[in-house]
Amino acid sequence: MIIDVIGLIFIVIGFAFDVFGCLGLVRLPDVYNRLQAATKCVTLGTCSILFGTFLVVGFIAAGMKCLLCMIFLLLTSPVAAHAIARGAHRSGVKLWEGSVVDKYAEDKEGEA
Repeated sequence: MIIDVIGLIFIVIGFAFDVFGCLGLVRLPDVYNRLQAATKCVTLGTCSILFGTFLVVGFIAAGMKCLLCMIFLLLTSPVAAHAIARGAHRSGVKLWEGSVVDKYAEDKEGEA
């Protein structure tokens, strides 16, 4: 069926995002860039795999669980990444020397 093929395409795309996200965790220079790669990996990769699984299995209990997990990941992953990045910045973890913008430092200047 065509819906199964579309579901498998979503699963393959999600798998590719997860693989590239893992490569980003190994290759990127600092904790902030790695955190960005991990967040994209979860939100785009894992949610795509879950949506593809939903398309393949349909509106049964497993499909509904896939949708609920997608909603949970979309709500919590960016918030968790922001909290980790802000905590790392406040604890003194330095940015990569090639970084151009430091918005957290600008916010810290505005607090004084």
